[in-house]
Amino acid sequence: MSNAVSRFLTIAIVSGAIAMGPVPIVSAQETEQPNFSLLIQEGPIEVRKYTPMIVAQVTVSGERRRAMSGGFRLIADYIFGNNISSNKIAMTSPVTQKTSEKIAMTSPVTQQENADDIWQVRFIMPSEYSMETLPRPVNSAVQLLEIPAQSFAVIRFSGTANNGDLAAQTDVLRRYMASNGMEAAGAPTYAFYDGPWTRPANRRNEVMVRLAD
Repeated sequence: MSNAVSRFLTIAIVSGAIAMGPVPIVSAQETEQPNFSLLIQEGPIEVRKYTPMIVAQVTVSGERRRAMSGGFRLIADYIFGNNISSNKIAMTSPVTQKTSEKIAMTSPVTQQENADDIWQVRFIMPSEYSMETLPRPVNSAVQLLEIPAQSFAVIRFSGTANNGDLAAQTDVLRRYMASNGMEAAGAPTYAFYDGPWTRPANRRNEVMVRLAD
C-alpha cells in the first residue's frame, strides 16, 4: 500500500470518529503532553507556566465544531506523512482551538480580533523535535510555530464540551481571574484531550487563558 493511500485511510478512519463528537484525538494517557510547572491549584482551576514548544497550526473558518474537524484533518494529514520527508509524527495531546488573533509588536499573541468565525487549530509537536528537525509540511496551510514560555489560567472539566459548556467554564475562569487580579493576554483557548469514543464523564477538557506578563 502506498504512503498516500495509507495516509488517506488513516485520516478517513479518524474523520469518521470526529463525526461522533467534538474531541478528535486518542486518549490523553497514550500521548505526550506539554511540560509545565504548576503554580496554583484551587479545585478545577490551575495556573501553569508552560515551557517553550513547537506547534503545527492551521487557520480555518466556520462554526466552531466544523472548524475544529476541518483543522484537525489538515494537521492530521501533515503528521500522518504529508510532509517533505514522508515521515509520520507521533500525536500528542491536547488539540487546541481558539479564535484567530492579530500579532501586536513582538508578542506572539496579544490582542484579539473580532473574528469569531475564524479559528486557529493547533497540534503540539513532540518534544524530541526542533524547528530544524521537524519535517516541513507539503501543504502551505500548515504552519510550524515556535511558542515561547507562557503562563495560563486553566479550568478543567469533563463532558462533551459543547458551546454552552465552554461558555460557562470560561465565565467561571474569568471571574476567578478578576477576583485574583489576573489580566488576560488573549482570547480563551479550548483544549481537548480525549477521543469521542471516551465516555463524556471521563473526558478531559480545558479552557485556558494566557496571562499578561
